[in-house]
Amino acid sequence: FDARHGGFGAAPKFPHPTDLELCLRKGETGIAHMTLTRMCEGGIYDQLGGGFCRYSVDQYWMIPHFEKMLYDNGPLLHLLADAWLVAREPMYARCAAETAGWIMREMQAPEGGYFSSLDADSEHEEGKFYVWDREQVRSLLTTEEYQEVALHYGLDQPPNFENKHWHLRIAAAFQDEDLLKRATSKLFAAREKRVRPGRDEKILVSWNALAIRGMAHAGRVFGQPEWIESAHRALGFIRGRMWRGGRLLATARDGRAHLAAYLDDYALLIAALLELIQAGFSPADLEFAEQLAEVLLEQFEDKEGGGFFFTAREHEQLLHRPKPGRDGAMASGNAVAACALGRLAALTGEDRYARAA
Repeated sequence: FDARHGGFGAAPKFPHPTDLELCLRKGETGIAHMTLTRMCEGGIYDQLGGGFCRYSVDQYWMIPHFEKMLYDNGPLLHLLADAWLVAREPMYARCAAETAGWIMREMQAPEGGYFSSLDADSEHEEGKFYVWDREQVRSLLTTEEYQEVALHYGLDQPPNFENKHWHLRIAAAFQDEDLLKRATSKLFAAREKRVRPGRDEKILVSWNALAIRGMAHAGRVFGQPEWIESAHRALGFIRGRMWRGGRLLATARDGRAHLAAYLDDYALLIAALLELIQAGFSPADLEFAEQLAEVLLEQFEDKEGGGFFFTAREHEQLLHRPKPGRDGAMASGNAVAACALGRLAALTGEDRYARAA
């Protein structure tokens, strides 16, 4: 743990939401809160549009790799809600609202599913969509607005991106919240006219499940039915387009879904359904969770050694059939399956789910 800047290790720094969730649940709240606060204040967080970039290239969370991934923002939204329940920190509520807003505004397809990611580059330059010239900011704002923004976001300091541009991060507390809101709305409107980064419009079940879980949980915690409805729309897309013949398909794009789903798809979607059920009970959602659990047990479980293989029994034969246990960029499918099946067993009374967990 970096006790000065938060996070783990030195540069580059990744968010590690599963590690921070563990810290929060096991009483290491100082680690969780310091890291999350530094991230929310830093440039890894989009101060104008919401959402977190993939990682910070420095140890200070100041300059990110500007790619935005759905699989990061779903768990981070969930984490912000849990951290707010513990600390009641207004910054967590603000960043949760802005991140949920970004997911709905920029990442949700008209048909309901969530897109995968935004590129780091626009016009062949990394970060060009996000960074600013000082005079450009000054030209968009009144004198009072500029003074507020310059102090708050560090424009009164030397440039922090390639020695010539400024990437916004919180450098000092705001003096006038209304003035800051007016200024940032002007900057956001101006930024919206720029050439946008490319968007990967694949809809992946596992990544959608992470976002559904985050949106449903945060929507329940903060009393935001619009976020929960967004999660239901994404689930509706998966159930309607990617659940065929009692099996999930892993990916969809341009109306075509294909590829047999993997352990992560089933486990994460069960976990997402349980979160939606907590936000508002639906017999159809519970039935779908049980259908997914039955496929998980039938197709993926290692009946002799315990745990779940990454591919289904009916999947094409591979040289090696892995049974992954470690968290990577996303939580381990086996860890999620153990937790989700345990919760589903408690909800349904089904012993087979508890034994598999």
